[in-house]
Amino acid sequence: MTTEQPFLPVLLGSDMNAYGMARAFYEAYGIKPLVLGRSHLTATQDSHIINFQAIDRLNEQDVFAPALAEVAKKYSNKKLLLLACGDDYAKLIIKNKPALQEHFTVPYIDESLMDEILLKENFYKMCDKYNFKYPGTTTVTADNYENFTPPFDYPIILKASNSVEYWACKFPGKKKVFVAHDEVEKTAILKAIYSSTYQDTMIIQEFIPGDDSYMRVLNAYVGKDGKVKLMCLGNPILEEHSPEGIGSYAAIVTTYDKELLDQVRSFLEDIGYTGFANFDMKYDMRDKQYKLFEINLRNGRSSYYVTASGHNLMKYVADDHMLNIEQDVTYVQDKHLWMIIPKGVLFKYASNEKLKLEAKKLIREGKYTNSLYYNQDMNAKRWVKLTLNNLNYYRKYKKYFNNKGLSE
Repeated sequence: MTTEQPFLPVLLGSDMNAYGMARAFYEAYGIKPLVLGRSHLTATQDSHIINFQAIDRLNEQDVFAPALAEVAKKYSNKKLLLLACGDDYAKLIIKNKPALQEHFTVPYIDESLMDEILLKENFYKMCDKYNFKYPGTTTVTADNYENFTPPFDYPIILKASNSVEYWACKFPGKKKVFVAHDEVEKTAILKAIYSSTYQDTMIIQEFIPGDDSYMRVLNAYVGKDGKVKLMCLGNPILEEHSPEGIGSYAAIVTTYDKELLDQVRSFLEDIGYTGFANFDMKYDMRDKQYKLFEINLRNGRSSYYVTASGHNLMKYVADDHMLNIEQDVTYVQDKHLWMIIPKGVLFKYASNEKLKLEAKKLIREGKYTNSLYYNQDMNAKRWVKLTLNNLNYYRKYKKYFNNKGLSE
C-alpha cells in the first residue's frame, strides 16, 4: 500500500541498484519511486513498487536535460529528488546540475570537484595527501599501446578509463575488466580493444593477490551540511565472474573497521563532499594495507547491503533533503548477509571458509537478504523471472569461475 508523501524520488537506471533503491524508499515511506531508464531490465520488471518510464537515449547529453525537464513538468505538484543508479547518469546529473536544480533537488557535488576525483592523476594526488594507499597504476593510449611495457610485474589489470565510451563499443571477447598474465596476452587484449570504436585511455594496474574476499566496499552518505551521516563497510564473499559482471559484488557481509571509517570520513568532509560516495578497495596481505581502487560519486550497485543491515540508505538522503530532519553520524556495526545469488552458488564457489561459516550463521539467525526478492512485491511473473535469473547464475559460475582471485 502506497503512502502519500510531499516528495517523489526520481531514479535514473533500471538495474539491480535501481530496484534496491526503490525498495528502500518503499520500505521507509511507502512511496513508489519514478524509475527512468533506456530499457526495462530483469531487476525492475513486473514490480509493483516502482513506476517505470522508458526514455530512449536518456544517457546522451542532447536528450538528458530536456527529457528530465519534461518529467518535472508532469510531476510539478511534488518535490522531486533526483538520484543516479549508475556512473553515466551520476556524471550527467553533475554536468547538468545548474539546469536540473530548477526542477529537482540534486544531492551531488559540483563538476569541478567531480573532475578532481575522477581524473586519475588528480585522484592519486588526493590519495597521497590523505594517506590512502593504491595499486601501482599507469595508463596506455591508442597511440602508444604497441610499444607499451608495464612498470610492474605480471599479472596486470586492464580497464577502461572512460567507462561510458567503453560500454558503447563492441569487440570479440569484451570484458568489464581484463587480467593479462604476460606480454603476449597484454598485447592481444589492447589490440582487440583499440581495434574497436573505443580510442580513449586504458588504465593499467598491478594485480593485488587474494580472492574475492580480500575486497572491501564502503558506502557513505554526506549530508547537505557537509558532515558524514552514515558509513557502512562491507566484506564481499563472492563477486560475479561473467565477462560483463566482473568486479560486481554478489554476496557481502557487513564488517567494521573504525580506523578506516575515520580516515574516509575526514577525507570526505575535508574536500567538501556531499551526497552518496562508494569506495572499492582491496586488502593487500603483503603489506597489510587497504589499496583504494576508486571512488564512485553515487551509492554502489550492491548498496542495498547497507539498508538490509537496518540502516536505510535512502532514508538518509530523503530525511536530509526532503524532510529537513537532523541526523547524527552512524558507523554501521550490525552484522548482515546481503546477496543476489542463490545460496547454492555462494557456498559452492566462495573460498573464504571463515566468511562462509559467518554467512551460514547469519542465515540461521535470519540476518540475510536478497534485495531482488521482496515479499511485498512478489507476483507470478516476477517470481518466474527471478527464478530463471537464479538458475542462470549456476550456469554462469560453472562457465566462468576460477578461484585464483583473477577474473579470467
